[in-house]
Amino acid sequence: MVKKKTVVIAAVVAGIVIVAGVIIHRNTAQTTDKTEVTVGSIGSDAQIWEYIAKLPEPKKENITIKVKNFTDGVSLNAATAQGKVDVNAFQSYAYFVAYNKNNSSNKLSVLGTTYLEPMGIYSEKYDSIDDIPDGSTIAIANNAANTARGLKLLAKAGLITLKDNFGSLSGVNDIKNNPHNFKFKEIDDTTGPRVIKDNSIAAALIGNTIALEGKLNVLKDSLYYEKINQSTKDNINILATAEKNKNNAKFKKLVKLYHSKAAQKYINKKFDGTKIEVQKSVSYLAD
Repeated sequence: MVKKKTVVIAAVVAGIVIVAGVIIHRNTAQTTDKTEVTVGSIGSDAQIWEYIAKLPEPKKENITIKVKNFTDGVSLNAATAQGKVDVNAFQSYAYFVAYNKNNSSNKLSVLGTTYLEPMGIYSEKYDSIDDIPDGSTIAIANNAANTARGLKLLAKAGLITLKDNFGSLSGVNDIKNNPHNFKFKEIDDTTGPRVIKDNSIAAALIGNTIALEGKLNVLKDSLYYEKINQSTKDNINILATAEKNKNNAKFKKLVKLYHSKAAQKYINKKFDGTKIEVQKSVSYLAD
């Protein structure tokens, strides 16, 4: 009888051990599957990712998003290339191309597209681009991608003309005609909203992310802004990562999270429709 009881007890204990082992294995597997992804961002883009991080969608994908704020794109791209940041969300495709051209040993790769927001011409002194006097000083970004983008916008506005070979990294030396004799002052583009208050500056070219930080709405407050068409596809914003991580499945899921209904509802309301969703393949950018 004692022997039978011993056998039964041993069987029960074994069963408990097996069940406990299964539970521990499942919990360990769940913990292992969860991946923390650090997203580096700037200004309003950081706000977006802080919001996305709190949504239920990342949990469903077993992703924990940690947002790290930066003040400039140069240091953010460097941190991403060095692996200090997993993914960054702040730059246009043109800015990305310019970075890779100048950093061949620490290249980045595109994970996917996010949005396009128009760059605008802003002024505190004038209500129309036609009112800007000849010989005035116009502030433009001091990085190649946004310098070219700003000059293209001035050309679209009819204020200057550009050389036929003007490219995404061209600068003021590639202006063909400057009939109004404008002077150009290069600035850190994050200072744009402050620069337009300077008496020596007639107008400034400001990207929408920076404009929003300065409480400016490109659709309402600019004198002129980019129209959304094929010619502005280089200005589509992207998610980028170090080239060695370009096939990382977890990182790619951030593209899906950005385009979720919950995220888009927040973005449209928060930014007054100035961040226009673009859901295109990576190959679309390079075409």
